[in-house]
Amino acid sequence: MIFVAYLSGCPSGPNNAHKHKILSDFVNGVNSFGDEGILHQGKEIIESDVAFIQGWIHQNIGSSPHLNIRKDVILTQRVKNKRLLVADSNLFNYIDANVKKDYIRYSFDGIFPTTGNYFDNIIDSNRWKKISKAKNISLKPWIKNGKHILICTQRNGGWSMRGLSVVKWLDSTLENLRKYTDRPIIVRGHPGDRHHRQYIDQTKYNLSYNYYIKQDFINCHAVITYNSSPAVAAGIEGVPVFVTDPFPKTSQAFAIANKDISTIENPRIFDRQHWVEKLSMSHWNNDEIASGEAWEHIRKFV
Repeated sequence: MIFVAYLSGCPSGPNNAHKHKILSDFVNGVNSFGDEGILHQGKEIIESDVAFIQGWIHQNIGSSPHLNIRKDVILTQRVKNKRLLVADSNLFNYIDANVKKDYIRYSFDGIFPTTGNYFDNIIDSNRWKKISKAKNISLKPWIKNGKHILICTQRNGGWSMRGLSVVKWLDSTLENLRKYTDRPIIVRGHPGDRHHRQYIDQTKYNLSYNYYIKQDFINCHAVITYNSSPAVAAGIEGVPVFVTDPFPKTSQAFAIANKDISTIENPRIFDRQHWVEKLSMSHWNNDEIASGEAWEHIRKFV
């Protein structure tokens, strides 16, 4: 089996060295398993059974060379009906977002639960136990006496909102909320969006300045997102979750999320064990990918 990792699909610079290492480590793991792994630095697309890129693309990629490489790889694999492996953000990284050598989330062919294969048809409960121990996280009891509501925004113009403006979504969500609750509302901007304090109206919204999202979970009644990963963090930490995406299955927290804002005062809570074990099957650390352990599991789904 031929496995090609596209180094040219990553942005350059020292801040992205950890992304380059993910690609090279995975190639080493594929080779140690006995398949042919290639770390490709060129721009041309190589024939492969599995192509590997770090990150995804958004609607307006402009002229960024590395994003155009990703686009070409994605299209080529789709046309040839071959597998595309994608490295994406760690859903458990809310504990310490500064950690670079850590677990990464992998999937085949897409980055939504509705479009990607997360290798979770075969569940090993020991994976969650291992990640739980390594990250020092566990499923916390559901919070029942919270006070405020936390709204977590996403990147403005990001691909996950499919073109919907963050401000329009925020205003619409607030208007809908006020029909059913008068609780205090705190808004947490996306940590990767450096400009959110400029376009979110601070005369209308109380913005969080906390570095760690767990600080915003203290005394929190519920967390509302469009479809993004803070819903996963909230679910693990015991805060009831609401997802407003009209296609809620795109959220990694779909299985434990409320979908109707009208129930904000009495959110439903869920059994989370099976959900978190499924999430664990797509998360592998550097040592596991370099040794070939991750590839041994993922290869079953090619």
